[in-house]
Amino acid sequence: MPEGTKKLGVLAIAGVDPYQEKPGEEYMNTDQLGHFRKILEAWRGQLREEVDRTLNHMQDEAANFPDPVDRAAQEEEFSLELRARDRERKLIKKIEKTLQKIEDDDFGFCESCGIEIGIRRLEARPTADQCIDCKTLAEIKEKQMAG
Repeated sequence: MPEGTKKLGVLAIAGVDPYQEKPGEEYMNTDQLGHFRKILEAWRGQLREEVDRTLNHMQDEAANFPDPVDRAAQEEEFSLELRARDRERKLIKKIEKTLQKIEDDDFGFCESCGIEIGIRRLEARPTADQCIDCKTLAEIKEKQMAG
């Protein structure tokens, strides 16, 4: 996950400062939607750059080492990088799904119960699609099913 900067105790994602709510403003108004669109697009851009860097790194560093230990070390390094890029690829898809929700005027509301997810939760996890209560319940159910 890209590193952010600390500002007022809240982690800024993709270098975008946290949204400052104005008294009495409507939830998910044009300014808020624009703010989250900016975060998501910047985050997606950072992830795409990382994918490009990995591709270039693997092409530049690919070598046919005669020593099996060197070859195995390189294969392990590439495997770890590819696993990380696969997670990022899935995150990019989730970001794109969230951007579509902004376009469809469906962003910021819980998919399970329909209430507001909340600005601070979305600042922490812009791709959140459930309120904290529904997400907590889903995690408890998931643990029960696995355990």
